[in-house]
Amino acid sequence: MSILTNFNNFSNKSYLKEEHHIFRKSVRKFLEKEALPYFERWEEEKLVPHSFWRKMGEQGFLCPWIDQKYGGFNADYGYSVVIREEVTKIGTGLSGTTVHSDVIVPYIDRYGKEEQKKRWLPGAVSGDIITAIAMTEPGTGSDLASVRTTAVRIGDHYIINGAKTFITNGINGNLFIVVCKTDLDAVPAYKGISLIVVEDGTPGFSKGKQLKKLGLHSSDTAELIFEDVEVPVGNLLGEENNGFYYLMEKLQQERLAMTIAAITSAERMLEITMNYVKERKVFGQSLSKFQNTQFKLAELATEIQIGRTFVDNLIQKHMAGVDIVTEVSMAKWWVSDLAKKAATECLQLHGGYGFMEEYEIARRYRDAAVGSIYGGSNEIMKVVIAKNLGL
Repeated sequence: MSILTNFNNFSNKSYLKEEHHIFRKSVRKFLEKEALPYFERWEEEKLVPHSFWRKMGEQGFLCPWIDQKYGGFNADYGYSVVIREEVTKIGTGLSGTTVHSDVIVPYIDRYGKEEQKKRWLPGAVSGDIITAIAMTEPGTGSDLASVRTTAVRIGDHYIINGAKTFITNGINGNLFIVVCKTDLDAVPAYKGISLIVVEDGTPGFSKGKQLKKLGLHSSDTAELIFEDVEVPVGNLLGEENNGFYYLMEKLQQERLAMTIAAITSAERMLEITMNYVKERKVFGQSLSKFQNTQFKLAELATEIQIGRTFVDNLIQKHMAGVDIVTEVSMAKWWVSDLAKKAATECLQLHGGYGFMEEYEIARRYRDAAVGSIYGGSNEIMKVVIAKNLGL
């Protein structure tokens, strides 16, 4: 029995029922057949093929929470948790699929008009449509109020100009939710932000180069360029100038999803390191028999268990509709930092082999680095926490 299985036994996963566990077996079996044998190649090619997205869609593993009339099966968030955990166990480079399902498509479902939902949601479920959200700009990261991409309304169209960067699913994507300034004179500035959907192939819209990243190699990331892009007013999501509020409302689930991935990655790194130190012989005995190894792994196992307990508690609260903005900000920074610590400690225990690409820990080490940066840096998380503490 693996350490990961032991963790699951002790974790408070009361939000998962028998049907979730059956579903997990199905997801795991699918990924072992359709992803695991090809994942290293996808990492080298820096792209997960669109055919894999469609296979996930065929199995109901994309946006399972969407209403049945749009192709989903009204699943609760527990199903999304299961998918994210199982995908992360294969490799965090597959995260584009879960970002699509749990972060981006919810904007369309929550704020889209019926016509928009009918047009875009079925494809998002089937995998024919791959979504991305274009927030970050070359000079604007966590400070969303400072975006410079503009959308000027002329008659029944918006004319969009600007540039975005670090966009997940930027190469594969064919439907983009773009964060724009629609009121340049708004005070404060965040009151002039809107969300407008741009479809791939729209004149003036182009994808820049695929960005070379330290980690998450199979997760395609790109720059996006908007040069007098003409988009129908009907592509506006929700109300004009309310975009910032929509973003804030959905960031709770985005950061929770990142935290789930981080704790799952930490568990996976501990698991493979436990197996390695038991097999590796040093000075005539297993590396696991040395006190330093035992203490390092005992400490790490304890912290990961604490993190898992916290994350499971937040998932349960989120599913119950509780406002957990402060707590999820705490979890996002603490667990992502823990994942980086786990990567460092586990790679060290692998010794020279940990520095070799054929060992999984090398990839996990690279991938863990971005956890404290994207989705709002950990410094921003602490600002949020401090503000909500009344400081």
